[in-house]
Amino acid sequence: MNSEPWKPHGIALLDYFHGDASAQVVVHGDDGETEVVPISVFFRGPAEFSALEEAALDLCRGRVLDAGAGAGCHALALQEQDLPVCAIDIAAEAVEVMRKRGVKDARCADLFSFGDEPFDTILMMMNGIGVVGDLAGLDRFLGDVQQLLRPDGQILLDSYDPDWTEDIEGAAPPVAGVPAGRYPGEMCFQLEYKGRKGPPLAWLFVGSKILAERVGKAGWSCEVIWQEEEGHYLARLMHSK
Repeated sequence: MNSEPWKPHGIALLDYFHGDASAQVVVHGDDGETEVVPISVFFRGPAEFSALEEAALDLCRGRVLDAGAGAGCHALALQEQDLPVCAIDIAAEAVEVMRKRGVKDARCADLFSFGDEPFDTILMMMNGIGVVGDLAGLDRFLGDVQQLLRPDGQILLDSYDPDWTEDIEGAAPPVAGVPAGRYPGEMCFQLEYKGRKGPPLAWLFVGSKILAERVGKAGWSCEVIWQEEEGHYLARLMHSK
């Protein structure tokens, strides 16, 4: 996976760590939407975690891989629980920040080519599963990630259901700017920081029903642990017995 799309985010993390409390990243979506994300959100402490995050951290067990760890807020919380954690991120600046913040095992690595002894838990928070890019990428990931997980291991991930409006009201409006026929959760973003834009980044928001269908075909089980009213959910994937 190319690290260049994440460069603006990595630099923003480093600037915030060095005292720029106003650091923020602008996220440009191919649906025409723009969102401004304050970098402070990646430096949250346990007291600021959502109930969904707390549920995920409570379920972590054994040796944990924190994939796409950012500034290390979850890795640090797990270290406080005396769990062995390996935190990886593709942005070198993020890894530098994690190490300076006290993450004991922080590595600059691409999840799709990362090799290590199998883990008991793979944690993919803040919609970390989005890194697979699209549904085809999700299928590939489910096949490849098994080498990083013990036979009785688990993947904990959160995502957002792009069809949540349809589930509640019976009809979801089309997403502006998204080509007809494309799964609405398959998006493309560009990250911008201080006028610097990274290359386009494919990203996936996958609904829990679609996720369960895909993981079932790949020989996994899928349990929705936490469901929020806005469509955000936490899921646990495990190998089917």
